[in-house]
Amino acid sequence: MSVDTREATDNLSWFVHDRFGMYIHWGPYAVLGRGETSLFREHLDQREYAEKACRWNPQSFDAASWAVVAKRAGMRYAVFTTRHCDGYCMWDSEFTDYSSGRQAPQRDFVREYVEAFRAAGLRVGFYYSLADWRIPAYWEGPSHDPQGWETFRHYVHNQVRELLTHYGRIDVMWFDAAWPHDQAAWKSAELVETVRSLQPHILINNRLGAEPPGAQSSEPLPQYDEQGRQRLSAEPTDDPNPGGWSLKLGDFGTPEHHAAPDANRPWESCQVSTWRLWGYTIGERWRPADLLLDTLVDTASKGGNLLLNVGPDPDGQMPPEFIERAEAIGQWMDVHGEAIYGSEEGGVCDFTTYGRQTRKGNNLYLIIRFWDGREALTLAGLETPVKRVVLLTTGQELSFRQTTDHLTMRGLPHEPPTDLFPVIKVECDGPPRPRGWAADRICHGDPRRMTAWAAARGTSVFADGKPRQV
Repeated sequence: MSVDTREATDNLSWFVHDRFGMYIHWGPYAVLGRGETSLFREHLDQREYAEKACRWNPQSFDAASWAVVAKRAGMRYAVFTTRHCDGYCMWDSEFTDYSSGRQAPQRDFVREYVEAFRAAGLRVGFYYSLADWRIPAYWEGPSHDPQGWETFRHYVHNQVRELLTHYGRIDVMWFDAAWPHDQAAWKSAELVETVRSLQPHILINNRLGAEPPGAQSSEPLPQYDEQGRQRLSAEPTDDPNPGGWSLKLGDFGTPEHHAAPDANRPWESCQVSTWRLWGYTIGERWRPADLLLDTLVDTASKGGNLLLNVGPDPDGQMPPEFIERAEAIGQWMDVHGEAIYGSEEGGVCDFTTYGRQTRKGNNLYLIIRFWDGREALTLAGLETPVKRVVLLTTGQELSFRQTTDHLTMRGLPHEPPTDLFPVIKVECDGPPRPRGWAADRICHGDPRRMTAWAAARGTSVFADGKPRQV
């Protein structure tokens, strides 16, 4: 079966425009209050966990209230965990009774989510874990239990077909947890064809298993620790791609816990709003609103999307800490959203000493993380002539002077005009471009581009730059 992927490619336009989505990790693991992976990480008794899951019966879940939070935050789409690695299904699946439809809730949480978020004008996506930690054949794999593996894989494919058949238009299919098996084991290419045949417009992420041996790219994948920090030196590993991320399958990349551009396709960084865990966790520390906003701005400035996570509590309510932060971000987006929605990578010239940049058309947006209270601000390295400068936060027009190397803007207030990040909109006479010396950042590019700049002072080590006898 061959499926035309052009419709999915065309639909990337909404994805790269909307930039900001809500990731929702919710399931019976919330009852334990120790994140979404406590079953595995704590080596819990499978039967006891399943008994708790079957008794789980949230009474306060109201998908419409979730959608309101997402909408007010300025989010444009959402991805909901239909089944995580613990195997519990958040819909009434005909292939198992381990679900919200057959156990205590007697509710189809997936349907309630889809209908509420659609009604709010938000696009909807499904997360689906390929792994199911309850199933021995998953751990054994096709080489050790071929029949068991075949049965399990058939179950996975059937559930994906089910999800994409009974809920109308779905915008994103977000797979996860292919480890330790590759694409061939999962029959990922066939799965993708099934997905596209059912929903031709849908966008599919890249977590469908690594390419089989011999099909890997010659470029090694970067290695990250559990906090999302890139390891500067690779630790010994038998698996160069422990995340099971595909280099070829999928419409967009999914860096996790960090914003790292994918050179080959659009990308979406999924990040927590707490310090580490995705599912509801008692005592988890929350990142402040300014840090969460900076995460969004950082991602947009690099040309990517942010999928910001929340873990509702066991009864189905969003934590008030998340709602408070989402409201603050949404108020900022109401005023400054044009610097995020539809924006492109903004690294025109170096702005690190003040903040970050995005661009759109002929406009350059200076998103100021560090407000110094001075009346003037200077941007170095912008070559494109400037027509107008506006403090977007207040609408105030700023005076400016542009020389060969510097743009100086004046009239800024002493006090920051917003509790979060003020934004200056620089309207240019064409797409913003850097001067030749400003195209690369510190410690990058051809070092000789800076020779003339240094030589203008002189050539010696003395303060005046003039050579002399010692």
